[in-house]
Amino acid sequence: MEGFSLLEALETRIEELESQLAFQEDALEKFNAIVTRQQGQIDDLTVQVKYLRDQLLEAASGLQDVQSDPAQEKPPHY
Repeated sequence: MEGFSLLEALETRIEELESQLAFQEDALEKFNAIVTRQQGQIDDLTVQVKYLRDQLLEAASGLQDVQSDPAQEKPPHY
């Protein structure tokens, strides 16, 4: 009878492990989907930051051109 009890205990333990493995596989798939989505968001934000940086540099360059243009400067008596 003890051998049968041991076999049942092992089967129960195997079933518990299989259940835990299934849960972990599901969690891993969910985490992978989240990471994939976040990477897409990071890629989009990287493009936006680059665009904004380029716009800022362009505006700063234009501002420097206006400030260094003698025709745009006020005469000293103003």
